[in-house]
Amino acid sequence: MSSTARIAGVDEAGRGPLAGPVVASAVILDPARPIEGLADSKQLAAGVRERLALLIRESAIAWAIAWADPCEIDRLNILEATLLAMRRALLRLPLRPSAVLVDGNRLPRLADLGLAGRAIVRGDATEPAISAASILAKTWRDGEMRRLHACYPGFDLGGHKGYPTATHLAALRGRGPSPIHRLSFAPCRRACA
Repeated sequence: MSSTARIAGVDEAGRGPLAGPVVASAVILDPARPIEGLADSKQLAAGVRERLALLIRESAIAWAIAWADPCEIDRLNILEATLLAMRRALLRLPLRPSAVLVDGNRLPRLADLGLAGRAIVRGDATEPAISAASILAKTWRDGEMRRLHACYPGFDLGGHKGYPTATHLAALRGRGPSPIHRLSFAPCRRACA
C-alpha cells in the first residue's frame, strides 16, 4: 500500500455484554498528524481513552461510528451483527478508503463495495488505525450504556456497561430482561424462563 493510501482501521466494542448494541468504528488516520498513545482500548484507562477519542475525532482524516442493536444481534447472531456494524461504519465514512484493516480474523462483506481488506488478529494493539477505531467504538458504546442506564434503572448499565457481572446477573434474575437485553444470550434466556 502506498504512503498516500487511505487506510481505514475498523474495530468493534461490545461483543460480550448481555445488553446494548455492538458498536463498530472506522477511522482513517492522517499520517501527517500522528497520535501518540494509541493502543487497544481495553488496555487504556477510561480517562486516557476519552482524551485519545477527542484527539482522534479532531486529527483523523475521517471517522465513523455505527452499531447493530440487540434485536439485530438476536436475529443474526453476535458475529454477523458485529460484521454488519463494521460494514455500516465503513459506509458512513465521509470518504472512501483505499483499503481496510479489521481487528480479528473475519472481515465484513467488502467486495460489493469495491474494497480490499485484511483481518489482523490483535490488530488493535499493532495497527494505529485499528487502535483508533477500537478507542472510538469503546468510548461511544460506554457513553451509550451510561445514557441507557437512565432509561433502564436497576441494572447498573452505566457501571458494568452490560457485561455479565454478578450485579447484572442478579438484576436479570430479579427483574427479568429489559428491551435492550440480548435474548439470544443464555443468561438473558434463563432470566425469561
